[in-house]
Amino acid sequence: MSTMLALHGVGVRRQQRQILSGIDLAFAAGTLTALVGPNGAGKSTLLGVACGDLVADAGEVRLCGAPLATRRADALARERAVMPQEHEVRFAFSVEEVVAMGRLPHPPDPARDACQVEAALQAAELQALRLREVQQLSGGEAARTTFARVLAQATPVLFLDEPTAALDLRHQERTLHRVRALADAGACVIVVLHDLNLAAGYADRIVLLEQGRVAADGTPAQVLTEDTLRCVYQQDVMVMAHPRRPVPLVVVT
Repeated sequence: MSTMLALHGVGVRRQQRQILSGIDLAFAAGTLTALVGPNGAGKSTLLGVACGDLVADAGEVRLCGAPLATRRADALARERAVMPQEHEVRFAFSVEEVVAMGRLPHPPDPARDACQVEAALQAAELQALRLREVQQLSGGEAARTTFARVLAQATPVLFLDEPTAALDLRHQERTLHRVRALADAGACVIVVLHDLNLAAGYADRIVLLEQGRVAADGTPAQVLTEDTLRCVYQQDVMVMAHPRRPVPLVVVT
């Protein structure tokens, strides 16, 4: 598997506080990596630096072998798509118009653009809401609209910051099932998750952050151990085999 994204010695400091320290990570095509950790561990900051939305105070990020800082915004938008935590849109666009914005970085191709938008609407189950103004959506519907916009962008690298946070059980599973399919098709996907069981169920790799550093990095079985989770989260847990899937299951005790 080829390396799509690499972070070398990345550090971020904000208002006299070290948010990230000495982050060295590489991400390959065809993989889904979950960033997990307690609140304030640096997950969203790491995602922001990795996708180019935030500038690190130290270190370097390279995308497809080239420094991220040298990429023009339009070219970068054709290589990576970003789903932020916030989904608010301040203008009265329709759901379909917001999803279609994912096609803006690409050269105009009406037939292909329409096909990509329609596929994204279907994947996020938004067909019935396509004409609804986004300002009238629930939190979960707004999150699904943003996810559909990311899908329509059709990039080889995807960054998703807590994509399941506002979703019900069905749409959590559908969203991560779709993300898993993208990785299986060759995309490099990096997703911030709080639910350790969702991370275990869908990710090839879990990077566990603690106070801005990598506390553990490996497969779900390697990272999600009782000793590691108790140490990082300061919470008693049990880790057992999932009854139906070959992944660990984390239970709070």
